[in-house]
Amino acid sequence: MSAEVNRRNFLKTAALAAGPAIISARGANRKVNIGWIGVGTRGNLAIEWLHNAAPNDVAVTAVCDTYLGFLARAKARVKTVWGNDPASYLDYHDLLADPNVDAVFVMTPEHLHRDIAIAALQAGKHVYLEKPLAHTIEEGFEIVRAWEKSGKVVQVGTQNRSSSLYKRAKELIEQGMIGQVQYVRAFWYRNSLGNDPAWRYAIPVEATPDNTDWTRFLGSAPKRSWSPERYFQWRLYWDYSGGISTDLLVHQTDIVNFMLSRTTPKTCVASGGIYRWRDDRDVPDTFSAIYEYGDNVHINYSCFFGNDHYGYGEQICGNEGTIEVMNRQDLYFQPETFKGKAPSAVAARKPIHLNGRADFGEGDGVNNHFRNFIQAVLGNEKAIAPPTVGQQAAISGHLATLSFRNQKKVVWDDAAGTYSFA
Repeated sequence: MSAEVNRRNFLKTAALAAGPAIISARGANRKVNIGWIGVGTRGNLAIEWLHNAAPNDVAVTAVCDTYLGFLARAKARVKTVWGNDPASYLDYHDLLADPNVDAVFVMTPEHLHRDIAIAALQAGKHVYLEKPLAHTIEEGFEIVRAWEKSGKVVQVGTQNRSSSLYKRAKELIEQGMIGQVQYVRAFWYRNSLGNDPAWRYAIPVEATPDNTDWTRFLGSAPKRSWSPERYFQWRLYWDYSGGISTDLLVHQTDIVNFMLSRTTPKTCVASGGIYRWRDDRDVPDTFSAIYEYGDNVHINYSCFFGNDHYGYGEQICGNEGTIEVMNRQDLYFQPETFKGKAPSAVAARKPIHLNGRADFGEGDGVNNHFRNFIQAVLGNEKAIAPPTVGQQAAISGHLATLSFRNQKKVVWDDAAGTYSFA
């Protein structure tokens, strides 16, 4: 498909996403039957999060994973949390063929997203797909096209968009509380002890090639001999992950897009490296990216795995004030003082502090995001993060990866849906 046709389809689908989802009629008391694909660390925990979000509207009827240990653990968790025994599968194709599954939650490594999401849509399932949308820009557009043809609901897991705190920040910005915005800082800093390297998740001592389907895990990735490190610590390797760019950065560029009503940047320059954890990882533990948008908006992003003093945050810097969201829990507004010479309209604005738990009863946006997906499947709401939005978020991450790995400035042509190097 030509780039222009690809772009036209993307724009058409984005317009369609603005309207309500067309969902087939369901019985008034019927629940949405969920199949869970990928029940590692996050997938296993999220089984309970969904129960917190929509206990009366869904049932978890099937689970799937390529490691038998995770599969057994997930079955036990469903039994404990939901009170039923789900069907279990090693191959996601078998789960997708299960008539007792209406929708799937896909929480696999990102290199498997494209194949699983498209197969699920072709099987007539609704899809909740963890971010990033796909492992490459091109694969993301494939998912968008498959979704457009399917008529199904797809929600991408950029859950900040469902946070009441961020929605309030967006409202304040749109009300003009901080004036014109041209500069944004976003950052995510972490730390851990020397014997606990970032993303070096524990490898189960029971894991072997006999109880782990290494071939299915690899999917379309380069073929390699069995490696428990690559299987259980996949975020560290380019074959399966974009590292910081697509695992962390996309959350923050996406929510900046949301707050400022933006889509994709024009350019990106990224740098960094493996500074703290000198092991066999591919992806950097220290990373910075600079984005320029077409309407003179600049995003300065940074991430470091060796100091967590400043934590996580986005700082929206307007010429009349600042909106700061810290650790997905605290929103601060502070007007500019202009050294005591602020115009009366600006001087009249009072500082604001809102806390997610105290003011909205929310830890973060995950429960809301899950609930929104289920309600969209039921035909009651519109998914807040459809594939078009997920692709825009992913593009920012992929541009950073491309810039870093090629050590060049990358330019995004939004009309053609292609990138080039400056």
